[in-house]
Parts: sequence; structure tokens; C-alpha cells
Amino acid sequence: MTPLNQAKALVTGATRGIGRAVTLALLAEGAQVYGLFGGNRTAAEALIAETENLGHSDRLRLQQLDVSDYQAVAACCASLEAEWDTLDILVNSAGIRRDALVAMLREEDWRRVLDVNLSGCFNTSKAALPLMLKQKYGRIIFITSPMGHLGFPGQANYAASKAGQIGLMKSLSKEVAKRRITVNCISPGFIDTEFLAGLGEEQLKQYKKMVPAGRFGTTEEVAEAVLFLAGERAGYINGAVLEITGGL
Repeated sequence: MTPLNQAKALVTGATRGIGRAVTLALLAEGAQVYGLFGGNRTAAEALIAETENLGHSDRLRLQQLDVSDYQAVAACCASLEAEWDTLDILVNSAGIRRDALVAMLREEDWRRVLDVNLSGCFNTSKAALPLMLKQKYGRIIFITSPMGHLGFPGQANYAASKAGQIGLMKSLSKEVAKRRITVNCISPGFIDTEFLAGLGEEQLKQYKKMVPAGRFGTTEEVAEAVLFLAGERAGYINGAVLEITGGL
């Protein structure tokens, strides 16, 4: 039996990158996972197939859902409440990028990144909180980014959304602390995911040189940190940003 055995978890962005690694890690610990994904059904089907091979598929449910749609998120959490009654863990991993210099950034791309990355965290947190308040226990974890305080050219919308996540976390953590609910951020640096896949070889070399550890991180390393913050032993960690950056 593990500390997270039979824990009930909601994970957004559950089928790719860090969210996928978090989903698999929670399942390996014996948790029940309700995973949300945006639109890549191929990735969802691949995750289902992998969990079937691992013998975890009976504890995984996936739903295609836009986390920026508050009504859809609220309906999802209402369904969870009807089935599970309570919720132990919420991991907000859904995120997108639409890069462009501010002078050329389309208004719809600014808004869409903020809607998914930041408003999505608000939507899921607000909808999930009643399930946690009911049992006076919960763990909420946002996957943010060092870009929230570093900023990169062409990523003003992404950086703003990640800085906003930290501000949201800081306020929410103070609002629910007395109910034994913690709210924290994990801030991964350069992690080997599809977010890096579209970059050129020279740019990847430059980014790797910026990391004192001399390498990019893995999604599994991020997932290990999520497991810790999601457990009961992390009960006195609240309102914190845990950086996983190789020393960036």
C-alpha cells in the first residue's frame, strides 16, 4: 500500500508531456485518475493502451474538455462529485504556447494562451474546491514555468499566464489553508517534451548551455515532485513554488 493508494485525482493536460507522466505516476501509486485532455485523441488512445499494458486502465478515465470553458469544467466536477463524492488531488498541467513578438502577437493568441493556461487553473480550482472542502483536505498543484519571472522574447503571453498562475496560487493557498488544503506550484525548466520538439537544433543547444546541470529534465522527474506535494507528508508546504530546473 502506498500513501496515494485509492486517492482520487483530477489531472488536466493528462495525455501528453508532464501531464501524461503525472497521470502514469499517480496510477502507479494506486490512485484513481480522471484525466482531461484538449483535443489530441491519438495521444489519449496511446495513453489508454499503455495503461492497459500496465494493468492500470481500470483506474483511469479520460474526458476531452476545454479547461477554459468554465461551464464544461463545472459540469465535469459535478459528475465527479456524484461518482466520487470528494476529490483529493488536482494537478493543473494543461498549457499551450502561441509564440510571437508583442508587436506581431495577435490579440486572439494573447487571449487564448491566458484563457487556457491561467483561466483554466481558476476554472478547475473553483470547481474542484467544494469536493475538497467537504472532507477538509486536498492538494492543488499548478504546473507553472520559470518564464513567469524570466520572460523570453516572443513569449509575452506565455510568461504572463505563468506569472498569473503563481499569483493565483499565492492567494488561493491563504484562503484554504485552514481547511487542510494546500496549493503549490511546480516550476519545471527545460523539460524534454513536445514543447521543445519544434525548436531548431541550434536553439536547443543554446538552451542546454543555459542549464548548469548540462541537460534537459525529464517528465518523470517532474512527476516525482508532484507525487511528493500530492501526499500527506507535504502538509506544511503551502503557497510555495518548487523549481525543477537543473539550476537554471
